[in-house]
Amino acid sequence: MQVAEPIPSLRVFERTQLGDARGFLERIYEAGDAATSLGFGHVAQVNRTVTMRKGVVRGMHFQRPPYSESKLVHCVRGAVFDVAVDLRVGSSTFLRWHGEILSAANRRCLWIPEGFAHGFQTIEDECEMLYVHSQAYQPDHEDGIHPCDPSIGITWPLNIIQMSDRDQRRSMIDEHFEGVRT
Repeated sequence: MQVAEPIPSLRVFERTQLGDARGFLERIYEAGDAATSLGFGHVAQVNRTVTMRKGVVRGMHFQRPPYSESKLVHCVRGAVFDVAVDLRVGSSTFLRWHGEILSAANRRCLWIPEGFAHGFQTIEDECEMLYVHSQAYQPDHEDGIHPCDPSIGITWPLNIIQMSDRDQRRSMIDEHFEGVRT
């Protein structure tokens, strides 16, 4: 079920649970629905991350063409502040970000189309994320923006207690940043 479209093409969904006394079933991805509503007919990779402490930031990552990727992002344990930044060349919302609380409790997930950077901050301990990708990871096309770039101005809900060395070394956006062609 689609909940919102805060930036054109960026969509927030809520997963539906079917349960009984044994527990529940929750559909994470269905090709027919995704292909029709999102243009996401091919799954190339599924990733899982576990982050043990609240306040950790992972991101802001994306892949450059020809390996640009779309992602369907789920939080299946704990809660995160999930963020997408529009990097699409010519977009009316270029460099605008949107943050959404994704949690096991609210069952929300975020559809992040090609041309967006993605990252999150854990807001609870022991968070587990599940990502469905349209492209496999290509190290030579991987890129990112600094999670604390003032030109983006993401308002992280907690003090950042940890980031990877790679994310800390990301450059800030300057006049030479051209965005991502999709």
